[in-house]
Amino acid sequence: MIPTNIITGFLGVGKTTAIKHLLATKPAGEVWSVLVNEFGEIGIDGALLKESNAHVREVPGGCICCVAGLPMKMALNMLIARTKPDRILIEPTGLGHPEEIINTLTGEYYDTVLDLRATLTLVDPRKLSDERYIGNATFNDQLAVADVLVANKIDQCSPLDRANFDDLVASFTPPKQASFAVEQGALQLPWLDYPRQAHTLVHPGLHAAAKPNRLSPQRELYNAAIKLPEGKEYLRRENSGQGFYSCGWMFQPAIVFDFNQLFGWMTGLALVRAKAVMNTDQGVYMFNAEQGVLSVKPLDADAELDLLDSRIELIDDRLLAVDELEQQLLGARRL
Repeated sequence: MIPTNIITGFLGVGKTTAIKHLLATKPAGEVWSVLVNEFGEIGIDGALLKESNAHVREVPGGCICCVAGLPMKMALNMLIARTKPDRILIEPTGLGHPEEIINTLTGEYYDTVLDLRATLTLVDPRKLSDERYIGNATFNDQLAVADVLVANKIDQCSPLDRANFDDLVASFTPPKQASFAVEQGALQLPWLDYPRQAHTLVHPGLHAAAKPNRLSPQRELYNAAIKLPEGKEYLRRENSGQGFYSCGWMFQPAIVFDFNQLFGWMTGLALVRAKAVMNTDQGVYMFNAEQGVLSVKPLDADAELDLLDSRIELIDDRLLAVDELEQQLLGARRL
């Protein structure tokens, strides 16, 4: 049976960075596979994990368990068959409810295939005084299913933020198995092997009551990765659900963006979340923004050679002015 872990947490908490850290420290010689689910239709995290030492498969476009669970089951089956992993990490979307994922992984089909171990829930303590987070049903059930609760970005937290996290840990009955505080997603390998425990959800049945995301006819049975149509320079895809809205763009790799213009534009975006992998006049860069705070990182030379397209995804809790945003983005192209 394959050891399997869910790495969950709300939007922008640093799940992908944490998974990259785990992959960088995994035992030499082991094959690890990662199943990534994203709220946006375009899918960025697969590209962000591309340079990591693992097999990665994406399921973009909403909750991984919707449409009778087929997107998740088909992607997971292909991942197991093709990579024969020693461990599987599953990263649900930050807006994904964990209940149905756990039910699927412990259900009849996978109960002799997967050994579901600890669910690690990442929390940004700075959000624990924000009503948009602490009042969110999905956020609270992500906390409820945690076997290991991890305060991430602790280096950016105030003493009050840290005290709020301590109060959160103390509020659970029965208490959590373990809680830790880390910087930059520095999860430790032994935490993965904590046993899975029974949990009482704050909002049982929330997933079943939620309306499924809209899917195009071509993607009803399997939410397959989007590809650029032949002859098109770019495409745009939108999604919405649970009070959040996303819009993503995919560009041909031959299209080059002005790094400084792109940097300035993304810095000024007052959105919940923005992330991108873009071909610029200074090389291929990863952009990651949360609430207007932007970080950038160049891809290594090998990853640049493998670039298949540029991608950007924007997420907010307000309806996006997509036409205006698109014109601003296109204005950052090098002509």
